[in-house]
Amino acid sequence: MCGISGYYSFHKSISSTNILEMNQAIRHRGPDDEGFWMYSNGEGISFSGNDSTQKIKEQFPVLKEENSDIALGFRRLSIIDLSEKGHQPMLSENEQIIITFNGEIYNFKKLRKELESLGYSFHSTSDTEVILNAYQEWGNSTFAKLDGMFAVCIVDFISQKLILARDRVGMKPLFYHQSEKGLVWASEIKALLKNEFVKPEINWNGVYTNFLFQTTLAPQTCFQHIFSLEPASFMTVDLKNQNITREKFWKLPLPSAENISEEEAVKKIDKLLSESISEQLYADVPVAVMMSGGIDSTLITSKSKAFNADINTYTISYPFSEEEVKNAALAAKHFGVSHEVKEVSDEEALEHLRENIQHFEEPYSSFEVLINAAKYAHDKNFKVVLSGNGADELFAGYSHTLKLNRWLFMRNFNCISAFIFTKDKFSQRLKNYFSQDTMFDFFRQSQISMRPLEAKSVIKQEIYNTIDPDLSKYHLSETKNYSGYFEYDMKYSLSSHHVFRDDLSAMKYSVEFRYPYLSNSLIDYVAALPENIRFNGAQNKPLLRKTAKKHLPESVLNMPKKGFSFPVNYFIKNEKKVRDFIVENLESLKRRNFFNAAVIDEWWNHQEHEYDWVKIWQLVTFELWYQKYFEK
Repeated sequence: MCGISGYYSFHKSISSTNILEMNQAIRHRGPDDEGFWMYSNGEGISFSGNDSTQKIKEQFPVLKEENSDIALGFRRLSIIDLSEKGHQPMLSENEQIIITFNGEIYNFKKLRKELESLGYSFHSTSDTEVILNAYQEWGNSTFAKLDGMFAVCIVDFISQKLILARDRVGMKPLFYHQSEKGLVWASEIKALLKNEFVKPEINWNGVYTNFLFQTTLAPQTCFQHIFSLEPASFMTVDLKNQNITREKFWKLPLPSAENISEEEAVKKIDKLLSESISEQLYADVPVAVMMSGGIDSTLITSKSKAFNADINTYTISYPFSEEEVKNAALAAKHFGVSHEVKEVSDEEALEHLRENIQHFEEPYSSFEVLINAAKYAHDKNFKVVLSGNGADELFAGYSHTLKLNRWLFMRNFNCISAFIFTKDKFSQRLKNYFSQDTMFDFFRQSQISMRPLEAKSVIKQEIYNTIDPDLSKYHLSETKNYSGYFEYDMKYSLSSHHVFRDDLSAMKYSVEFRYPYLSNSLIDYVAALPENIRFNGAQNKPLLRKTAKKHLPESVLNMPKKGFSFPVNYFIKNEKKVRDFIVENLESLKRRNFFNAAVIDEWWNHQEHEYDWVKIWQLVTFELWYQKYFEK
């Protein structure tokens, strides 16, 4: 919905230039309005900004040069209550509690009724005011009650606390920098880097996990001293002594021993998904559904029709996506909904390649296709788009989950690894496979990216010596069945990767993606189901397929799993422009002396395996990341 930024300087007042530049760095997240709140010498004052609406400028002075101990910044993308009553930072009636909030709370109407029955009155129809009043009533217990996506900052002078909080699965990002000088936070890292307390420095431990997992595992980032606030948690700063504590407000439920039939589970999931879609369709702006042609998004479209007869749908078409595009069009026709196909040509995909890669604040192993999906939604004036993301993690949708039972058996023979001495590629892959001792290792192997030995070989020895390759701190419960794998999929595939990149993609074009599969009730219910109902080892998403059976055409139900991704390998092989782009950036990277040039050349000149291009692309995107955030 928006973007937030702020700082708390522990020892001295600092210039408002900091918050102005931080807020400007995330203008794309909220072009509709902006606002500021500054605190100094025991007094808090609200300000407008250059991009504020005229009514807000008439109400508050435009922020110029001020000094403050605490500053809050806000960029607004108006979705609910488009009036100035939804303006932020928002203050309580006694002006002792101030909030900035990025996200959407889907159960805010229910919470509002409950609060009204307790005597609270409301001046707007926004969900922000509901959170503000809920916090006054329930304190930190509020966060567990919120069903939706959120990153929140609350300054509470009554209890002398500053609080940062993030939703259950991290749908809305929140980054922070902590030092002896103060605390700085924002929706995107590029805003943090505008603060005088923050200097860009490579975090090689973050880069290492990024190379192994296609993403940096939270709370680490690729920047030293910049962290991602972990999902389902809140950070509290004591305004009296600057002590900082962190707490979790929710954890993934364990599978229940209750005897539930598959039929009962299907019926309940059908009902919960309908309720989620109904709530997430609510907006005061146009809403669309993005369809990939697969089960996840097509089922959302099918159910949306009952709540919005005029729902719009669209599909993004890339090379080799013909079958998905055809199925999406057939499904839309079957449901009788408006549908458009946006073809992305090779030229269009490459047009803003450097800019799009650099928009993401870490290296990556692919093109991000959702940037084109967000741009199309923006061009069509769809501020809100429903997405099928989250279904793969929740319902065992990825093809590698089908290898889980084989791995659980084969890990009994991992002693073989010690007897593999040959160095050829096949032997190294075999050694890597028989080195997967934990569920964490199996999850890591399922991510198409560098293997640990490859990362070690390409990173210069003196730099690698500073890296801690022991990743045991990222291990979860290590349950030796699908439930153990499910934890990793939800925390690292979903929270640290997909929804984080979704948010950056969508908000680049001021669009909000929403995720009906990630409602509180649906996650809680599915996570607690017995494993034999959720996972059979033979078919991906067995439970969701059965749920979708009465809603979807056979062609969609029977379509094999294929990710919504861009064919980078095809581009590398067939586009000289892309190969030249790669060579140019690899040569620049080699000159930096971070990586072994001979290994880079070997990888580039001998691409034999289907996914050998991934390692190259990770290095190219590292170079582009470095250019953007470290070169002035």
